[in-house]
Amino acid sequence: LFFLADVYSDGNISTVAGYKEKEKNRTDSAQVFDNLWARHWNKWMTPVKTNLFSVKLTLAKNGSLGQAAHEVNLMQGLAPSMDPLLRWEAEGYAVSSDGQHAAFVVRSPSSDLSWSTNVDIYLVPCNGSGQPELLTEAYKGAASNPVFSADGSALAWLQMETPGYESDIRRIFVRNITTGQTHSVARDWDLSPHFMIWSADSSVLYMLVQSRGDTIVVTVNVLSGARAELTGSGCTTSIARLGTDKLLAVYTNTTETHDIYTIDVNNVEAPMRRLTQVNQDKLHDVYLGEAEDFWFAGARNEQVHGWMVRPHGFNTSQKYPLALLIHGGPQQANGHAFSFAQWNPNMYASAGFVTVQINFHGSPGYGQNFTDSIRQQWGGLPYEDLMKGVDHIIATYGFVDAQRLVALGGSFGGYMANWLNANTDRFSALVAHDGEFNLISGYYSTDELWFVEHDIGGVPFTASGRPNYERFNPERLAAKFKTPTLFVHGASDFRLSLEQSLAPWTLLRRRGIPARLVYFENEDHWINHAGNSVRWYSEVLGWISQWTTAPPAPSHGYQRTPNLAPNHGH
Repeated sequence: LFFLADVYSDGNISTVAGYKEKEKNRTDSAQVFDNLWARHWNKWMTPVKTNLFSVKLTLAKNGSLGQAAHEVNLMQGLAPSMDPLLRWEAEGYAVSSDGQHAAFVVRSPSSDLSWSTNVDIYLVPCNGSGQPELLTEAYKGAASNPVFSADGSALAWLQMETPGYESDIRRIFVRNITTGQTHSVARDWDLSPHFMIWSADSSVLYMLVQSRGDTIVVTVNVLSGARAELTGSGCTTSIARLGTDKLLAVYTNTTETHDIYTIDVNNVEAPMRRLTQVNQDKLHDVYLGEAEDFWFAGARNEQVHGWMVRPHGFNTSQKYPLALLIHGGPQQANGHAFSFAQWNPNMYASAGFVTVQINFHGSPGYGQNFTDSIRQQWGGLPYEDLMKGVDHIIATYGFVDAQRLVALGGSFGGYMANWLNANTDRFSALVAHDGEFNLISGYYSTDELWFVEHDIGGVPFTASGRPNYERFNPERLAAKFKTPTLFVHGASDFRLSLEQSLAPWTLLRRRGIPARLVYFENEDHWINHAGNSVRWYSEVLGWISQWTTAPPAPSHGYQRTPNLAPNHGH
């Protein structure tokens, strides 16, 4: 039996209760940190770390299970860390089918955890008889998704090779367990898979990968690297092997919630077979508009992809307001999927908006060069894509009211809402959810320095790095803000802390520009509670509807090229 368990510095399950009792009896609540890796996403670091264990079981004649020996911590052989808050912690694991080997994913404790993406994979005997073997020493990028072949002879994993770049392309590596030889597969592939499993005969890997707004299943031959697509439009979010010739898959698209399907791996022409319709009774009378894809010439005159959902009760003779939904990341992408979170396009279409999503430069699924292009271009290429995309929609579809436009985004999309406020007055209202207003203070308060140091370029406390942060810094152009904006923020967001919403809210209110702050004390970077999600939609839809109920005064246009010249003299 293999399992993960939270333990203290001795790595022993039996002592956990004693440590917890000591914690309860403390007379102070101080937490002391000497390393920047003090918090991540929404949690502060503690001495408790997740380790991988194995234990041998016995099977009695009556079918009951017993424990034959004490559990073994398979990570005990790793070098000890002097800082109890920075010990080794398992982020994932896999076990071979013969029960001989386990592979686990860990972030190596070091002084540079906040500015390093180095995540490793170790191989260890399942009985704990040998030291963990580091498989990824040659690369300082992030490794992930270890998975053993069905016959136990090979281990595959995904590997980023560029240090400090969290959106680097993931390469496929395969290691022969017996010989120790490792080779990389399908290096000519320009897409970045994020999940994989082996075929029953151990000759093929089934991959999940983003491709042009879809998440598709692709087969990759482990010897030749030859590939074939098993699915088309829509998003397959998880897969598992079913016998020798089928996959179980969870699939969704813009109008259908997540359900379970089977895929025939030997017949790429065969359609997926649906097994469940879990939400059919709840959605039979709910408006769900189809996504209508479009392409246009964006920044660099390169083709950019987006789609539109028409509003409920659509009538070609009427004019409708437009809602532009801006995705986060920024190296993420909108997908043809049903979302239960805050960015379901049909929620806005149901409220009467032509709803548009655009996968601007930086989005994955369009080749790695397209993803990489956003580096040091946060307010450049994506801004131009979004403006040209809106121009394209207005010019192509006569039912869009160019005087009633709103834009909404979260995380990077929230940053872009602030950048729009500084560079254009074409939008009647904006919504910035957990967005960034000041790239300088944002650097000093975020939990992952590797992200901004790579994307923006360097550090803001050097003469070479400072101009990169000022160039696309919305705060530098604070005097130009003029659009009514709704700001939303969660108290436990450590990626973009609360002041990134408080600051622009203060700016607009102080200048007499309509602005509202919605604060969730029990949320983080996302809205995770159902009741809060309902309130989120109520506030957001109410805000954008308020500013688009009647056509405002004609816009003075927008600045096609943002103001890039810093005003601090560099």
